[in-house]
Amino acid sequence: MRESAAMSYYQRHLFVCLNQRANGEASCADHDAQAAFDHCKSRVKQLGLAGKGGVRVNKAGCLDRCAGGPVAVVYPEAVWYSWVDKSDIDEIVESHLRDGKVVERLVLPDAVGR
Repeated sequence: MRESAAMSYYQRHLFVCLNQRANGEASCADHDAQAAFDHCKSRVKQLGLAGKGGVRVNKAGCLDRCAGGPVAVVYPEAVWYSWVDKSDIDEIVESHLRDGKVVERLVLPDAVGR
């Protein structure tokens, strides 16, 4: 029996685009998204955030916001991020994933698409 519709297995779920386009169009993989994903997953584990009731970091295919790459999205808040380096990833993990505070300076503008 399900506990409640409001309960979720994870408190937050981060999807990181790792897509690589073969046709030469811009893609998240062009910005070393795999290294960011690996670092993010490692930080989440180091901080004890991984697992039931916590945070899940997942690989994603194309999220169709390539012009802002690299991109990731956090649910349930549906906050889209782009980043430059590992310190940005650390800030997303510590501020948003752990503390629930959106990192406004890294939020991907709504107008950015493919």
